Amino acid sequence: MIATLKTEEASQLQLVEREDIDDEEDLFESIDKLISAGINAGDVKKLQDAGIYTCNGLMMHTKKNLTGIKGLSEAKVDKICEAAEKIVNFGYITGSDALLRRKSVIRITTGSQALDELLGGGIETSAITEAFGEFRSGKTQLAHTLCVSTQLPTNMRGGNGKVAYIDTEGTFRPDRIIPIAERFGMDPAAVLDNIVYARAYTYEHQYNLLLGLAAKMSGEQFRLLIVDSVIALFRVDFTGRGELAERQQKLAQMLSRLTKIAEEFNVAVYMTNQVIADPGGGVFISDPKKPAGGHVLAHAATIRLMFRKGKGEQRVCKVFDAPNLPESEAISFYLNFSEKFF
Repeated sequence: MIATLKTEEASQLQLVEREDIDDEEDLFESIDKLISAGINAGDVKKLQDAGIYTCNGLMMHTKKNLTGIKGLSEAKVDKICEAAEKIVNFGYITGSDALLRRKSVIRITTGSQALDELLGGGIETSAITEAFGEFRSGKTQLAHTLCVSTQLPTNMRGGNGKVAYIDTEGTFRPDRIIPIAERFGMDPAAVLDNIVYARAYTYEHQYNLLLGLAAKMSGEQFRLLIVDSVIALFRVDFTGRGELAERQQKLAQMLSRLTKIAEEFNVAVYMTNQVIADPGGGVFISDPKKPAGGHVLAHAATIRLMFRKGKGEQRVCKVFDAPNLPESEAISFYLNFSEKFF
């Protein structure tokens, strides 16, 4: 089957190859530009070894963090930051300029018309979308669908880019990608080749995988990062109230990294989250559950979606929190991958 699909790869890969973009500005400046600004090539290499591949990403680090990189003194860091500031404008801009920047945001279809309408067109790049709910509520199934729809051209409501998938619970199924790709009229083998996958086993491993993504995203066009689930390893590696403060601090650092990746590379971050029982929910609330992670996770997510089971294969999604979407609106949809997309 794979051999047959490979013969059609030349025609179908047009859906996932990087498009030539002549009329758009680069979304990020390569860290190599610091060399022409007078920074030693060896110091630039040290930044890359630390997971910093763009000037934009550099400006998202504190000087304290940068001086923690072996071989970079405070004087060198000051010089590097001064050079980066001349390349990247991280100061004030007008509201009109901010609106212009928003035009680079891409909305990636979820494969469900009802869900797309609820989200204003799909999952946003340069933002973190969190989906929380019970098991079998559709969170991971949506993640699998986004692995495929992200690779569609932008004129077909895709992101025309690759996908990075960090799996903390062992729920990724590549065989599930095949029928979804066929539903979208795409080559399953080519779609799978454009997904980079990693299984994380500890919260430290999860964070290190995020650091390693900068090298890939600076060299290739990615449009989606999936973390399924974001909280699972933190709940395992930290136990009891005595470790709660440290857990939340480490979680905040990882979420900050996700935010920087989303904005630095114009990537959509889709993360799933678990729910916990809410003892304070009261007897008058029919479903006294709340998303795990507390306020730290709540403030990090741009858009929060609550998933729950409906009748049969039906799933219900509600916008729990979003800066530009109605909070109380809820819809029903089906994650039926046998349906035709076009």
